[in-house]
Amino acid sequence: MPQSSTPTLRQQRLGAELRKLRERAGLSATAAAALFGVNQSRISNIESGRHPVSADRVRAMASGYDCVGEDLIEALVAMTGKRARGWWEEYRDILPTGLLDLAEMEHYATAMRVAVVIHMPGLLQTLDHVRAGLQDVVPPLRPHDVEHRVSYRMKRQAILYGDRPTPYGVIMHEAALRMGVGGRDVARGQLDHLIEMSEHENVDVRVIPFGTGAFVSTGQSIILAAGPVPLLDTVELDSEHGCEFLDAEAQLVKYRLVLDRMSSGALTPEKSRDLIHSIAQSL
Repeated sequence: MPQSSTPTLRQQRLGAELRKLRERAGLSATAAAALFGVNQSRISNIESGRHPVSADRVRAMASGYDCVGEDLIEALVAMTGKRARGWWEEYRDILPTGLLDLAEMEHYATAMRVAVVIHMPGLLQTLDHVRAGLQDVVPPLRPHDVEHRVSYRMKRQAILYGDRPTPYGVIMHEAALRMGVGGRDVARGQLDHLIEMSEHENVDVRVIPFGTGAFVSTGQSIILAAGPVPLLDTVELDSEHGCEFLDAEAQLVKYRLVLDRMSSGALTPEKSRDLIHSIAQSL
């Protein structure tokens, strides 16, 4: 298979998991290369995601590394093959790579948990809210760049619909409901849409109200995308410099705990809807 100069997030993750298996087996890259009859550069390129790897090769490597987790092995096998031509690929020369990786991560997630403090969850934003929010980006975006990002954001939301919509759990602070992005009409339309989406079977929205006091939070928007097995979960954090993806086991444990603690301070879905409705009516 030809080497890929720009591996996707999924290709990088497959390589990283194969590296973890090798390291748990106590093998160096040199020893692994000797075990499988390839040169060390091939192992390094596989582990960086730059060299595609077949399903048979993954099974052979898992066996050589004494991995006995059948669910994990099959999940890794499912990540092999040619680079997927997802809808996000049409934006590859237009948007930052991190945004494409985010769409790919969401596409393959079996479920998602999201926590936000001052922003609306991206997959629950209305078109008007998205466009209004992009007007204040620093540095300013050119009009056609705004439209590219608007269309990209709206296409991401497709995972919440269809025959097998992705389960989507949101924990948000009341502050995010009161930001008033885009003015009164846009803000009210956004809150009405949030209420409507929260009534979907696959969408769970819970609000942390003012007056709760101190609560556990990193201050960043957090997305935890569940993989087919917990070891393949991924956390994405928003930052001023783009998307940051985390998959180390200790990091996954930490952010699962953060989300659990935030959830414990939130209202029930029913009471959350009542609060959102009350704020919408006050606008």
